[in-house]
Amino acid sequence: MKKIAIILSVAAFSMISNSCSDKFDEIDINPNSTDKPLTYGIFNSANKELMDNTRDEWQSGRIVLPWVQYSAQTGYTEEDRYQYRLSTGVSLWSFSYRVAQDYKQIIDLNTDPATKVQMANYGPNENQIAASRIMLSYVFLTLADSFGDIPYYSFGNQDADFQALNIDATLQPKFASQQKVYADILKELKEASEMINTNAVVYTNGDNLFSYFENNSNVSKGIKLKKFANSLRLRVATRVKGVVPGAQAHITDAIASGVMTSNADNVGLTYENNLVNPSPLFNDFRERTDFAISKTFVDLLKGTTGSFGLDKRLFKYASPINTTQKQIEQGTSVESTDVADFNGMPYGIPSSLTASQTASSNFFSKNILKPAYTEILMEYSEVQFLLAEANGWSQANYTNGVRASMERWGVPAADITTYINNLPPASQQNVLTQKYIALFMQPYEAWAEYRRTGYPNTLLLPGQTANLNVATTGGQTTYTFTSLIAGLTDLPTRLFYPTSVQTLNTANYQAAASAIGGDKMDTKLIWDTN
Repeated sequence: MKKIAIILSVAAFSMISNSCSDKFDEIDINPNSTDKPLTYGIFNSANKELMDNTRDEWQSGRIVLPWVQYSAQTGYTEEDRYQYRLSTGVSLWSFSYRVAQDYKQIIDLNTDPATKVQMANYGPNENQIAASRIMLSYVFLTLADSFGDIPYYSFGNQDADFQALNIDATLQPKFASQQKVYADILKELKEASEMINTNAVVYTNGDNLFSYFENNSNVSKGIKLKKFANSLRLRVATRVKGVVPGAQAHITDAIASGVMTSNADNVGLTYENNLVNPSPLFNDFRERTDFAISKTFVDLLKGTTGSFGLDKRLFKYASPINTTQKQIEQGTSVESTDVADFNGMPYGIPSSLTASQTASSNFFSKNILKPAYTEILMEYSEVQFLLAEANGWSQANYTNGVRASMERWGVPAADITTYINNLPPASQQNVLTQKYIALFMQPYEAWAEYRRTGYPNTLLLPGQTANLNVATTGGQTTYTFTSLIAGLTDLPTRLFYPTSVQTLNTANYQAAASAIGGDKMDTKLIWDTN
């Protein structure tokens, strides 16, 4: 960030004669920079960096994707057993604040009288500001859900505890409480929604999130952005209802203000269909084949566990056994509808057992491992499950959510009808388990929902015994899932604060760790009350 560069430069030049100080601004200027950048370029770059880093093999593939048992590693199973690399948490923290600074720059450019007129050439000022406020809420939600109390920035709230991204603040910002962070995210999303001009585009060019086309005509304008803001507010308010005052009122207001109404409203970043800017997991898969779909998840989709029977999303989510890396890369793998072709990789086994199991496991499908994959930020099916909960576990919203998910993944219409006709009735357990199935490849949200609700109850937990797919040479057919983090008897409830923060912002780190109940992986966040 430029602020950091300036302060570090001051430290470096602190022993130089004061006669040079009046030339410091000249020294610090990048001759290739501009004070009037293209805001849609900043927006798209920030969105891509956000998704590149939350959905890659590190933050996603080696932490939350396996923790919620969508995947299982074929090699480094210590991470599946919760011993994640601390450098990954440092990365999640640092890039999140970096992209947050980019969104704030867009706000600054659209509010500064010296630049806002030119910025209006790229889209209405209010829509650009609203889009940035919404994306800031998305970023800070992930940070708060992952760590607890965090340094926080708000466009519309000058609370003294909100010191992140403030150019006048110290490089050692205070950590705002979860209560304040979640309450302000709800406020920001409400205000951002209300300021959107739905009769205008968000950006006049290059908007890769909120524009969509029908019959070669851009029909979204600000409507899709507004629906996303209200839907995201519904997600957050549902998470913190009962623990953050006013959350229930936000649920009611978000729904009344207009949430997603079809899969056309889904918000996701679609990567390019090439090897220059491909989707992150596909790009990683070209070099490494460490990740398979989890046996825990496959068993749920096959109907071996749970109460739903065979779910044909299985055939869309996973590749059949014996599918090669090259076939998936080239998009030539053949979809199978034979359940015998799907085993999944046993989750959380000791590394010594992986070699005996990998040949019978399944990669993700070519629907996921492809260059032009769309990484979803939020989708219509999730909204329907949120509405089902808000409406007392509504049967109609429940079946709408299942149908929307199956349609998005291309399950044949006849199979969808058969599956829905045989669904067990709506209940907390059934709705939330179907929500988990629909959130496949959105592991941060699935992790948060498991912590909040305890569902699905089909996950393998520490101390439990499960079956291997293939007996080992020694005749072993079962194993016990053992956490490598002492004291964990369930999924981790948060990540450790980054080591860099512990070192560079020690006093505020210690205050935050004390406030949340300890910097531990089993410290519960304020909404984790199940």
